[in-house]
Amino acid sequence: MGYYLADGIYPQWSTFVKTIPRPLGAKRKLFAKAQEAYRKDVERAFGVLQARFAIVRGPGRFFYQETLHDIMKACIILHNMIIEDEREEAEVVDLDYEQINEISCTPMSREPTNEFTEFTQVHQCIRDRGVHSQLQMDLVEHLWQLQGES
Repeated sequence: MGYYLADGIYPQWSTFVKTIPRPLGAKRKLFAKAQEAYRKDVERAFGVLQARFAIVRGPGRFFYQETLHDIMKACIILHNMIIEDEREEAEVVDLDYEQINEISCTPMSREPTNEFTEFTQVHQCIRDRGVHSQLQMDLVEHLWQLQGES
């Protein structure tokens, strides 16, 4: 299960790694400083993608992790292509957007599926405050060890 760098407004879920308010001790201070720096970088980059692509603004918990990965990668690639195109004064290419393949739609069942059951179990795990605290402590220790190696 992945996790997100977050600030204090988010709940204590296992997927949110929040900064430590008023950190005491060198380990916790190092963690708080690094977490804040990385979180700000991620927020800036994500804000750019949200402003440009509506799919990034919506909730993502109903997507499979692989699908979210593909969505984000595609948005980043498209963003970089747009930036590159805006920098260049390239020739205008006339593309034919009328040739769109039809998408087949299959009706959805209202019966509980294995995927739905798995989703609800993962959702309960995400809301576990104990897992949240353990993840934060593990990351503090990991960062401290990395600092000692360099």
